[in-house]
Amino acid sequence: MKNTKTEYTSDQRTPVVLPEMEQLLPPLSAEQFSSLERDILESGCYAPIIVNEELVIVDGHNRFRICEKHGLPFRMLVFSFADLLEAKQWALETQRGRRNLSLWALGQIALKLKPELETAAKAHQGRRTDLSVNSPKSHTPFDTRKEMAQAVGIGEQAMGRIARLSEDAPQALKDALERKEVSVNRGWKILKALQQLSEEERENAVTGMISAVREIIRIDAEADQRGKIASLFCKAYERAILLTPTSENIRCWVEGTRMRPEEIEDTIKESYDLAQVFHTIGDILKLEFLPHQ
Repeated sequence: MKNTKTEYTSDQRTPVVLPEMEQLLPPLSAEQFSSLERDILESGCYAPIIVNEELVIVDGHNRFRICEKHGLPFRMLVFSFADLLEAKQWALETQRGRRNLSLWALGQIALKLKPELETAAKAHQGRRTDLSVNSPKSHTPFDTRKEMAQAVGIGEQAMGRIARLSEDAPQALKDALERKEVSVNRGWKILKALQQLSEEERENAVTGMISAVREIIRIDAEADQRGKIASLFCKAYERAILLTPTSENIRCWVEGTRMRPEEIEDTIKESYDLAQVFHTIGDILKLEFLPHQ
């Protein structure tokens, strides 16, 4: 990959949209797309759209669609890629830093790259000069799962599970994975459990299993939130107990932070507000958690 430093404006050239490039990554959510659209309408398309030497869009499809929709100008920056596979991998690496792509989404991208990865591996093997004429091809096997995993930066085991889920999982389970309602690990466990059932039983079981997983996730999230609240209260008391409010200590604080009169006034109000917070905590503990005499 190389930045040619060549630039075009939308008045000079028209970029090419290649469906396999545009559909490589999952689409933005409606909220994400609307947010990007508002930003471009307010500030213009300030980031250039990246194209290859044939002017095929590599990165910036959403920006292009928005500019096209509203008739807005944009810039194109030309990058040189060895082939379309390199362009796709570069686009993925670029977008990974911007988007919160799930493990499942990355695996789906890897599956889209599979034919090109296999073709590239065969071409590379055909060009090797370190093999004798009689060397069996098995000396340099192409590990499909490994190559796909490396292409998108995930583990081989996860890649294998995603491939199996994509091939064997019921559509309801795939939809749950797509919506991030179920993790790949949990999806794999559901699939293994379903495989122990008859085909008729699977249809009825999958919805129930997904519902059960959603309930587990909800309970886990609730427990996590309760833990955070408990930790917040503990830290508040741990820090407050370290304060010794003497005149000399407060003078050190005021002088050490160079507190201005208006800041002192704000801090007085905050101190009284905090005192009320701790007073309310004390009342609740006394009335609701101590055994009544």
